[in-house]
Amino acid sequence: MLTESLFTRTSALRLSLVVVIYFLCYSLWAQQASPGADGKNSFTARLMNIEAPTNETFRYTATLHNGSPVSRVYELKTDLPAGWQIAYRVEGSLVRSLNLDSGKSQDISIEVNAATAAKPDKYRLPVKAVSEADTLLLNLEAVVKGSYALELTTPTGRLSEEITSGSSGDLQLVVKNSGSLPLNELELSGQLPPQWESTFEPAKIQQLEPGKTATITVRIKVPDKTIAGDYAGTLSVKNTNSTAQANFRLVVTTSLLSGWIGVLVILAAIALVYYLVRKYGRR
Repeated sequence: MLTESLFTRTSALRLSLVVVIYFLCYSLWAQQASPGADGKNSFTARLMNIEAPTNETFRYTATLHNGSPVSRVYELKTDLPAGWQIAYRVEGSLVRSLNLDSGKSQDISIEVNAATAAKPDKYRLPVKAVSEADTLLLNLEAVVKGSYALELTTPTGRLSEEITSGSSGDLQLVVKNSGSLPLNELELSGQLPPQWESTFEPAKIQQLEPGKTATITVRIKVPDKTIAGDYAGTLSVKNTNSTAQANFRLVVTTSLLSGWIGVLVILAAIALVYYLVRKYGRR
């Protein structure tokens, strides 16, 4: 009986030892398989609050961390004000959800565009990463400070002009700040047919307040011997925040002197033919 009891105790001790060794090995394996599985899931952003004008994109960089011992699929959701838009990018690709392995982290670029009519204010943007097990909330903020907008036209709204070949013509332009923020260092330029020239007076607008306009004179020089006809040109105004352009129809005509010279050449040719016919026609 004593021998039997000792055998039973020894067997139980061996079995317990085997179980303990098994669990120790499993724990070590689990730690190696998921070294970052700390049990803490998180959804964070480097910058929570960004300020920008209405017509610029609010860009946030967030990091999603899966601290659980198993991989999880997270769906990205948000509730935006009416007219706003959002996009999520992972390594440059647009996504709506992502599969995150245990202990892994993933950077997510979040791009938000405000509604065109959004008024200057601070807006809350709650972004959620939703899985079967939990929901992680990231409270972002977008501070809309106004909008940049430019218009380029003429005092009459007419976008065509007649210019004589070999001469210069002046156009009056009107630059308007149609946004709600001041515009600084506005530069004017022109895209015209080859060898045409354009000069602006003034060539730069230092500052233009919201709702204000500035009048610009552009002188366009047409090269000599330019064939009469319709030509297209584009005049632009821009700075680092906004740009506007106007497409013009430029009608080139010949000068009166050139016309009379052409008529005289034709008459001279007719007279010469007539003279030759009278002189040599009877022979």
